[in-house]
Amino acid sequence: MQRTHRWRPGRRMATLWTALAAGTALVVVFGTLGNASPDPADPAPADAAAAQAARPMENLGRGVVAVRSSDTEVLVSWRLLGLDPEGIGFHVYRSTGGGDWTRINDEVLTGGTNIVDSTADLGQDNAYRVAPVVEGDEQEPSEAFTLTADHAEEPVVRVPLRPGGEVKFTWVGDLDGDGEYDYVIDRQGTPQALEAYTGDGEFLWEVDMGPNSEDQNNIEGGSATINVGHNDGVTVQDLDSDGRAEVAVRVADGVTFGDGSVHEEVDDVHQSIAILDGETGAPRATAPVPDDYIDDGPLYARFGVGHLDGSTPSLVSYLKNRIGDGAFNLVIAAWRFDGEELTQQWKWLREDQDAPDGHNTRVIDVDGDGRDEVAEIGFVLNGDGTLRYSLAEHGVVHGDRFHITDIDPDRPGLEGYGVQQDNPSGLREYYYDAATGEMIWQHVQDGVSDVGRGLAGDVDPRFPGMEVWSFSGLHNAATDELTEPDTELAPWPQSTIQWDGDLTTELLNDGKIEQWDPENPTPSGSLPRLLSTWSHGAVNASQDINPTFYGDILGDWREEAVYTNADHDELIIFTTDHPTDTRLYTPAHNPAYRNAMTFKGYMQPHYLDYFIGDGMAEPARPDITYAGT
Repeated sequence: MQRTHRWRPGRRMATLWTALAAGTALVVVFGTLGNASPDPADPAPADAAAAQAARPMENLGRGVVAVRSSDTEVLVSWRLLGLDPEGIGFHVYRSTGGGDWTRINDEVLTGGTNIVDSTADLGQDNAYRVAPVVEGDEQEPSEAFTLTADHAEEPVVRVPLRPGGEVKFTWVGDLDGDGEYDYVIDRQGTPQALEAYTGDGEFLWEVDMGPNSEDQNNIEGGSATINVGHNDGVTVQDLDSDGRAEVAVRVADGVTFGDGSVHEEVDDVHQSIAILDGETGAPRATAPVPDDYIDDGPLYARFGVGHLDGSTPSLVSYLKNRIGDGAFNLVIAAWRFDGEELTQQWKWLREDQDAPDGHNTRVIDVDGDGRDEVAEIGFVLNGDGTLRYSLAEHGVVHGDRFHITDIDPDRPGLEGYGVQQDNPSGLREYYYDAATGEMIWQHVQDGVSDVGRGLAGDVDPRFPGMEVWSFSGLHNAATDELTEPDTELAPWPQSTIQWDGDLTTELLNDGKIEQWDPENPTPSGSLPRLLSTWSHGAVNASQDINPTFYGDILGDWREEAVYTNADHDELIIFTTDHPTDTRLYTPAHNPAYRNAMTFKGYMQPHYLDYFIGDGMAEPARPDITYAGT
């Protein structure tokens, strides 16, 4: 039985929106909603945001994908884009065996951006494309996706790779400017390497990370080492807003780029940041990594991208090395690539400031002024590199995981939730205002514990907003109450994923997509399972439990999980085979979510800047433009 979704306005009252209910189906059409509360310390965030240009984001195509969802059916899915006009509809066309295009829908599709095709001859190739319909006029059709003849019944897209070593991470970006995502992968050999492929698996280039990548100690490794521990040193995004993505990588002496040129440094300790052409792997610009702590050796790196001024992409770098066998130096710096030069905008040195870091960085607009901030588990920097607040004053120390999103939609702004590693006070987990650092609640227990996992998501529609949990029970964040009295019945807090089409979240854990059932809770080891990735030949990657990437890269608003096969010569992209009537614009056009897609660290969920879950309000149309247009 399909559940009716309860949409409630909460604090976000639309000035213009339409919710069309047909039976249990519900269609969302864009309105103009607020995002997050202004920072009371900022004199005029609304005026500042209004004065900024909309942030450029990828000019994505429809991302059409088709999977065989049963013996006789195909689920075809495509993107609703962030700037699609209100009321846009779609026609879906099929070409069988290379024949003429035939429309498979009778009426214009204005609900969920997917359709079940039960009339295809699955013994032949079937290509699908969609055509937008605006005010009754059909527009140019999308690029086509082909489901091959006699295709396996599986929610999978397979992308060939060259033979090679193990893959820990995959990054996505539109390297060639065709509107669809391409792939950059690492190869965990000695030396390490990066490889780039188009969306259909055409090899583009390789970067050999050289002899300084051979020491892969996860704390004090070689100066060109990538993707060990929580240090990646690579990201992919369109940094100069020309419509094609670049690859940013921290390099050292002896790195060979995609065009065959070799990077040189004065020694094996000094490092640079290189911006590579996405299609060729050739260096377009380089700049030195800060050398404030060069006497303690090379800096390991974590990279991501955000819009710190609200309108221009910045590369954000988390850089760290160890002082002897004790404490760590920490540098956070921002860089801007204008198409020709890479310029350091600012750097922040932690030095003797009490600012606890962790294993993941988030760049997100915490105060709703249109400009992104840089968030760590225990502190936040403003977009200009000044310290906004530290949670150390609330007893927060180092921890593995934290999450920022609109956890409680009835409370103004965004909230954060984090867990702690060996906090001497006994602090296990905490919940706070993301804009100000105000502590809302904390859970303290006797003794000291390493709380290695923690999660936020709406898994229980009986309670408003999201649940948060680690190992102290499943709590409704807004009320700080247990939603399941038996703490042994909380789901394992590894990762969330939007998969089955309802508005609550599913769980991604050790190659399994699962659904926690609040009406019939079971221990975390025996949750109802929707998918086992190993049944389709996939193997785990980072931390021996994660995919190489996950996020919304194909089809509608649901998320994909990207693995490899055991031979590491194929990407296995899991994409939903469940139809849905819910319509949402692609999360890849949501600023907070797209920023999160550029970060790795210890892989953690990506979050939107609005609440997604049962009873959610309609999300605002994003304040973006399309890059390169």
